[in-house]
Amino acid sequence: MEFQLQRVNCAKEETSRYCGKEKDLMKAYLFRGNILLREFPTDTLFDVNAIIAHVLFALLFNEVKYITTLEDFQNIENALKGKANIAFSYVRAIGTPEHRAIMEAAFVYGTTYQFVLTTEIALLRSIGMEDIENAHLYFFHCKPVLDLTQQCRRTLMGQPLTTLNIYRFIKSVEAPLLTEVAEDPQQVSTIHLQLGLPLVFIVSQQATYEADRRTAEWVAWRLLGKAGVLLLLRDSLEVDIPQQANVVFKREEGMPVEFLVFHDIDLIISHVENNVYIEEVEEDEDDDMEGPDMEIQDDEVAETVYRDRKRQLPLELAVELTEETFNATVTASDSIVLFYAGWQAVSMAFLQSYIDLAIKLKGTSTILLTRINCADWSDVCTKQNVTEFPVVKMYKKGKNPVSYAGMLGTEDLLKFIQLNRISCPVNITSVREAEEYLSGELYKDLISYASVSILGLFSPNMTIAKEDFIEAGKYLKGYVVTGIYSEDDVSILSNKYTATLPALLLARHKEGKIESIPIANTHAQDIVQIITNSLLETFPEITVENLPTYLRLQKPLFILFSDDSINPEHKKAILTLVKGKHLDLFTPCWLNLKNTPVGRGILQAYFGVLPPTPLLVVVNLHSGGQVFAFPSDQAITEQNLLLWLKKLEAGLESHITILPAQEWKPPLPAYNFLRMMDAAASSHHPARKDPECMKETVVQENDKEQHEDRSANRKEPTETLRIKRWNRSNVFKAEKSFRHDNKEL
Repeated sequence: MEFQLQRVNCAKEETSRYCGKEKDLMKAYLFRGNILLREFPTDTLFDVNAIIAHVLFALLFNEVKYITTLEDFQNIENALKGKANIAFSYVRAIGTPEHRAIMEAAFVYGTTYQFVLTTEIALLRSIGMEDIENAHLYFFHCKPVLDLTQQCRRTLMGQPLTTLNIYRFIKSVEAPLLTEVAEDPQQVSTIHLQLGLPLVFIVSQQATYEADRRTAEWVAWRLLGKAGVLLLLRDSLEVDIPQQANVVFKREEGMPVEFLVFHDIDLIISHVENNVYIEEVEEDEDDDMEGPDMEIQDDEVAETVYRDRKRQLPLELAVELTEETFNATVTASDSIVLFYAGWQAVSMAFLQSYIDLAIKLKGTSTILLTRINCADWSDVCTKQNVTEFPVVKMYKKGKNPVSYAGMLGTEDLLKFIQLNRISCPVNITSVREAEEYLSGELYKDLISYASVSILGLFSPNMTIAKEDFIEAGKYLKGYVVTGIYSEDDVSILSNKYTATLPALLLARHKEGKIESIPIANTHAQDIVQIITNSLLETFPEITVENLPTYLRLQKPLFILFSDDSINPEHKKAILTLVKGKHLDLFTPCWLNLKNTPVGRGILQAYFGVLPPTPLLVVVNLHSGGQVFAFPSDQAITEQNLLLWLKKLEAGLESHITILPAQEWKPPLPAYNFLRMMDAAASSHHPARKDPECMKETVVQENDKEQHEDRSANRKEPTETLRIKRWNRSNVFKAEKSFRHDNKEL
């Protein structure tokens, strides 16, 4: 059976019969050919399970009888006695996964058995069902019953209602109730073993055959759907069975059989049920451990999404856009748009951060937060030059959209939005205004998002230098505040701060310091690099979020591990070395084990055991992978550190370990799922670059370091949407590396 799904746009299509009334806009219609079979309110089709269950329920009207009363059931039971068996199921609601599983089973077995469905708990109580809390299925054996006054025997399916479990249950019920065998139990195989069910052999002998057979039949009824039961004729066997054994248990194919002694039927049942239960629990535990790794590019991201799957997000805080509303929305107001895919783990993880951002900005921002699911509206995403996701773009009236290229987190995106409130570089027109800018007074509400402000100083005639700086300022918009001063009295500022024009003034607001950097004959991309490096702290605390930034410096890490806040004396000693340029070949930093507890695992990997802290190590990540440890019996002082550094330089220190040279990559490659889905459509629309689509601010177009993947992506057809690789700012790589503690530290 094949289904086709179609969506009708009532604003464009000539379908007045189904779009005429407002109430009809919230319905779905099921057709067979041109015949309308049934209509559904769309709120009942809440997920894939509900859609499939409802469609099959409508198509299998005769195969599945829905009942609500005991009288309904008794009428069906009496009508089928001597004719057919009944598969009776209870589900808590229509459209649930259990309902879908029942309907799929009915699709296969509906002509063999009469399927009966109810959602009424009262009916279960009337029939005398034991468990009325969970969905379940009973098999009523009505075909052998010829007396209408006799009730049909029933068998409960003990496993959860899934399509696979129902299949296994029905196949086991269809198998012979009891089979006689006279061969080695080790060699016996039945359909039960193929279904993953054990075999129980009731050992019989000539003198007690009739009694043994009655016992075996009774056991077979009790274990129906749970195990296969066979009557083993001891007198005809060529193999020896222990004389005292009266039961043989075969757990699975290829495993040795167990010879048991039971003098009570209930003990046999208990033994089988306990063993089957243990296997199911172990299998479920294995599934829980292995599940997040299956067919997913990043297991930790997927694990986060799965763990938070029941978290109710206030999605209404971010306006959902469609093909019809996208252009009107982004042109009518300043907007932030999240382009994501509902089926992709990284997108769904970032969606949570995006909604957290919406909560922070609720009632305080003039910018509109919106989102669009590229899985539903791939054409819109293609036209906006979105070739990977998740992607965030800012749209402002009369300006080209700007892509966000920072960390995929709430705080970094909030910083991007807040710093985009001003147009950078800011044009400063007086010395007084420049002083207010450098002191932080001019934009004091932004200091919490940008602790460093950059002011470019130029003579009025330095046209080329100013153009390079302006280009760099536009590129860094949203990440740092930049300003430009190019008036005739610029010498007042250059003399005051000892700056040789053209120059940059870096105002570090936390430290209250202003320093100057000459930029004569410096191109825009070099200015970007100078500013980016100047934003780095001299002796930073390393975290998962900032690690990639410092790794890009390609220097060995000179890192101090501390249980809590750093000892002021240790900090002073290291900063003295930095000031004296003794650590120019290293990246000096420290890690707070309280804030970043994964650091304990890193230390344990280095030393084999968790050593006491504070502890200073040098990690040569980029050439050799050696790890050197400062002697723990020495005090961390300027003099001791200098002596140790000289030994390192002279090759007199031995490494404590060498990190493996392996590179962590996504377990699976990026698949162009949407390209596959839209292959037919793409063949009718040759790839081309729409000038309007490609007019995006140069801010994110030329950064080779942060966007190496983009240059490759732009070579693909613009119709292609693909999963975003993990090297976006290396955030996921850094996080994974921290957890694996084998290469990044």
